[in-house]
Amino acid sequence: FNQLLKDAHGRPEQHVLEQLGIRTMAKAKYTIENVGHYGLGFQYYCHFTSPIRRYPDIIVHRVLQEVLDNQLNPDKKLEDKCKHCSERERAAMEAERAANKYKQVQYMKNHVGEDFDGVISGVASFGFWVETVDTKCEGLVSVNTLLEYDEFRHVESDYALVGMRSGKKFRMGDKVRIKVVAANLIKRQLDYDWVITEEEDQPKAKGRKKKQG
Repeated sequence: FNQLLKDAHGRPEQHVLEQLGIRTMAKAKYTIENVGHYGLGFQYYCHFTSPIRRYPDIIVHRVLQEVLDNQLNPDKKLEDKCKHCSERERAAMEAERAANKYKQVQYMKNHVGEDFDGVISGVASFGFWVETVDTKCEGLVSVNTLLEYDEFRHVESDYALVGMRSGKKFRMGDKVRIKVVAANLIKRQLDYDWVITEEEDQPKAKGRKKKQG
């Protein structure tokens, strides 16, 4: 994973690959058991920040102070506190993502109709998501908007949408050009259209059936 991040450094798809890599890892949680730190390669690890920014930091500091004072008093509710802190941290992260998405949509609302360079950040049977390179704003390109070019099917094993006639592929990490077509603040949703370049228009012509006179 670290080698992947190193290879992707400075490339347009760097941010997408970083996020995908993080998603593959198990979600971190607070616990009274020492499980080390996989990313840092530490056998022993205790998490707190300086300056203190989270309630778990306060818990850790209290325990450390008790150890320093040689007055360690085991807290029977500590595991429950860890569980509660983990749940609230996940809720805070979800709120942060929602707020970031709202600001992204708010920003893009002023750029509807404009083109941006992007990287495909996700693929599904109904379309693919694109994250713009400069602003990191993610939106959906629906397969319905691609029908004029080709009919696409979802190939899960390849993480791609593949054109039935043209063979054109939209895969995770591919660079694409998109146009912002809609920005819905209530749904916190961005809709994009794929911008067809001259080079990408050629396979379409090859895939067309010739009309018989």
